[in-house]
Amino acid sequence: MRRKLLVGNWKMNKTPSEAKQFALEVVKGALYAQDHEIDLGIAPTYLCLQTFKSVAPKNMLVFAQNVHFEDHGAFTGEVSASMLKEILMDGSLIGHSERRTYDNETSLKCAKKIRALLNNDLIPLYCVGETEQEFNEGKTKDVIRLQLEEGLKDLTVEEMKKIIIAYEPVWSIGTGKNASEEIAENICGFIRDHVEKMYPSSSQEVRILYGGSVKPNNIAGYLRQNNVDGALVGGASLTVSSFAEMIHALSE
Repeated sequence: MRRKLLVGNWKMNKTPSEAKQFALEVVKGALYAQDHEIDLGIAPTYLCLQTFKSVAPKNMLVFAQNVHFEDHGAFTGEVSASMLKEILMDGSLIGHSERRTYDNETSLKCAKKIRALLNNDLIPLYCVGETEQEFNEGKTKDVIRLQLEEGLKDLTVEEMKKIIIAYEPVWSIGTGKNASEEIAENICGFIRDHVEKMYPSSSQEVRILYGGSVKPNNIAGYLRQNNVDGALVGGASLTVSSFAEMIHALSE
């Protein structure tokens, strides 16, 4: 039985003091999640990682928003997986659509980053999804198939089981447009089936999240779908009250 997982991606929001305050205030929600077998995670900015981790509830995963694929070197402004490991992070987001769009992140580069994380016993949370044009042209599954095959190449079955995948249709991120529950289930089911083709006997353990304008008033509907194991949430994760509402919605 896959445990439900709610991850908040704070993007470029919150100072360290604001992150600390959130961590202190979310304790009640984290205890509720623990009692209802729901896993929680937050992906703050690099600047907030240690501050948040130091005061966050122990059952809350903390992810970086990005990582470099090399362990060290002349890569100004980058952070390696071994650095994240030393400050006790749990993993990192990989391939978020904003990084694919603004920073030329490719699925092949994502594969290198996933390898770096796995080599350091950290959890990769790999994001896949199509643009609005690709969706309208009926290319969603072709796009995601390629993202899976390139980003998740050269793994073992046991390594694949450690990876979390997030389906985030680009056209619904921060736009207020929602993929229907049926679309989310269809694509998350497709992802699970394709993972099984790539790595037999792994797919039933891989958690697949849905992301894209997820809010307290719609999260429960997505989580009722058989292949949607949780949510990767942006703006709705920035306040403790909204985050707590979503935790409670997951227990319904």
